[in-house]
Amino acid sequence: MLTGVNVALGVTGSIAAVKVVELAHELRRRGANVRAVMSKGARGIIHPWAVEFATDNPVVTEITGQVEHVELCGRDEWADVLLIAPATANTVGKIASAVDDTPVTTCATTALGADVPVVIAPAMHEPMYDHPGVLDAIERVESWGVDFVEPRIEEGKAKIATEDMIALDVARATGDQPLAGKGVVVTSGATSEPIDPVRVLTSRSSGKTGRAVARACYVAGANVALVHDAPDVPYATGVQVETAEEMTDAVNDLITAFPADALVSVAAISDYTADVESEKIRSGQDLSLDLQPTRKLIDTVRGNYPGLPIVGFKAETSGDDSAMVTAARETLARAGCSFVVANDASVMGEDETRTLFVRENSVRTYSGSKTELGLQVATELAEELMDDS
Repeated sequence: MLTGVNVALGVTGSIAAVKVVELAHELRRRGANVRAVMSKGARGIIHPWAVEFATDNPVVTEITGQVEHVELCGRDEWADVLLIAPATANTVGKIASAVDDTPVTTCATTALGADVPVVIAPAMHEPMYDHPGVLDAIERVESWGVDFVEPRIEEGKAKIATEDMIALDVARATGDQPLAGKGVVVTSGATSEPIDPVRVLTSRSSGKTGRAVARACYVAGANVALVHDAPDVPYATGVQVETAEEMTDAVNDLITAFPADALVSVAAISDYTADVESEKIRSGQDLSLDLQPTRKLIDTVRGNYPGLPIVGFKAETSGDDSAMVTAARETLARAGCSFVVANDASVMGEDETRTLFVRENSVRTYSGSKTELGLQVATELAEELMDDS
């Protein structure tokens, strides 16, 4: 998501500066080029040599006659984005007041004046984050178009966001955002149908593809709601569900309440449910289950929202492309999908996948990582929404 992006990384004097080495590595793993700028306070916490090693570039520790701030963050200069991580309360307040008395704040003043995107990941104690002046400063800087990466509130601290979330926000700030202003509901993972208080019927779905789609839609600028079986995630409004019925109800509610401009139904939703025994079924006996079919989520949504763009996913076990296309086109026609992504169920839980993008008159093959698949889905969804507008 960050291939070829030039990131100027501003480091200030929070104890979270110790995480900058791993953050720089993560940005570079995702394809970014990184050059760091450090305040005096940051240099008291982590040595510039460590940051130089992590970025593979010299570190700016003072502004000299070479006007490093302009060379990095000026108009048509090196940086595609200025990322300040971590940012202290002091730094945020200075940026809001156009005070530039450190290399980092001087770069911020320059970037804002040059229309270079700025992303800030704050880190401080929670009472400092809740200070009215700090909140006012954040609101003011946000009004200038600066993106703040929400901290994790834990143990009385506003801890710096994860490296993954920071990287996602940098990608969002530097991308084209073809889904900006759109609401996208994504379903992900497996549903589980209880048969007694202990046991469930479920599938092998890991949720990796659904999360990849949700992340890609977020990077593309969308407001994302993720309906799944896992805890909440920072890049989406999370709705945790267990059963197929709960997932179908949650999606139907979100279409209006969120509101949604599109649904991407990735989840491996249970096709059957069973009557639930009130006590644990004892082992050592012959047992048969009476299974009843569940509602088809996309059919239910289509019935309630006739004009909503829907992207379907269809998992098959045959491994035969023609059979996958046939099954996908049946779903395409039945539910009026914009397109259907057909995949072999053998890739469940893997990081790599092979899929077919199936439309009424075309089939396109994709092979690669599920992360890249998510980007492909987001791109083609944006094209569909653009055509409908």
